[in-house]
Amino acid sequence: MNQKTRRQPVARRLATLCVAASAVWCASATLAVADQPIVGLITKTDTNPFFVKMRQGAEAAAQKDGAKLLTAAGKFDGDNASQVTAIENMITAGAKAILITPSDTKAIVPSIKKARDAGLMVIALDTPTEPQDATDALFATDNFKAGVLIGQYAKSALGSKPAKIATLDLAPGVSVGVLRHNGFLQGFGVKEGDPSIVCSQDTRGDQSKGQTAMENCLQKSPDINVVYTINEPAAAGAYRALKAAGKEKDVMIVSIDGGCEGVRNVKAGAIAATSQQYPLKMASLGVDAGAEYAKTGKKVSGYHDTGVTLITDKAMNGVDSKDTKFGLANCWGQ
Repeated sequence: MNQKTRRQPVARRLATLCVAASAVWCASATLAVADQPIVGLITKTDTNPFFVKMRQGAEAAAQKDGAKLLTAAGKFDGDNASQVTAIENMITAGAKAILITPSDTKAIVPSIKKARDAGLMVIALDTPTEPQDATDALFATDNFKAGVLIGQYAKSALGSKPAKIATLDLAPGVSVGVLRHNGFLQGFGVKEGDPSIVCSQDTRGDQSKGQTAMENCLQKSPDINVVYTINEPAAAGAYRALKAAGKEKDVMIVSIDGGCEGVRNVKAGAIAATSQQYPLKMASLGVDAGAEYAKTGKKVSGYHDTGVTLITDKAMNGVDSKDTKFGLANCWGQ
């Protein structure tokens, strides 16, 4: 059997994948025939600027490392089914490592196990699985610390005023949302169920849902003076609701992400402070590790902290922070 004949089954399998997948997948998968390490990146969505920046970091690192990058994403935040399909496709395409931001941190675990059992190294980016050791490693912001920082800031900025807190959260049971929420409470110095927490609503990190949640909270407790938000789109929605109610100057919003739009909202005064994280770094380090594993068999393990910085133009004593000039120089998105 000559070399051309031996390649035909591979080509047919790749052609089948191309029929079922996107043009981006086809372009990447067809190149997989070449003798290069293959690394997959699966994000929650491909529209959120955070994941767009993550993909850019992965693409740059793959080019530097001489690796081929396969990419896929859920249709929406929480779309576990698309991520399961993406893992199966990447196993078939010959990936040696997969980087994933899990949408459903528990439901995705059996698929990750299948990949690891097939010899792939799997690294979680940004969001840990449940349990965390379902993946070989985690490259992420310390989301608990990110929450602590904005909690400490809000407590210091509020001073001696009695707190009336609204928490605009992610969704039940999602680890990144739980970590940020609990970190904020610790930083502020209150426990779950404290009477100062007058309203809690889920937003799924969406701006329109953030606006609706804030409207609901204002109806329940018009004297809210501190708003914690899971991310900056939810914060933007909260600000819109507060402005419509004529309360935007009376309420302090704190958030997490550090996207360019969010940092501009800090500079404009709509958000008092935000904890900035670094998705490009997460993905770059992940691809480097994946390419190294493909070439040498050396795996990474455990948690790798990719850093977090509090961004505000109104610094508080005792709370480390950088100004929006730094934030804009290190932000992601447009």
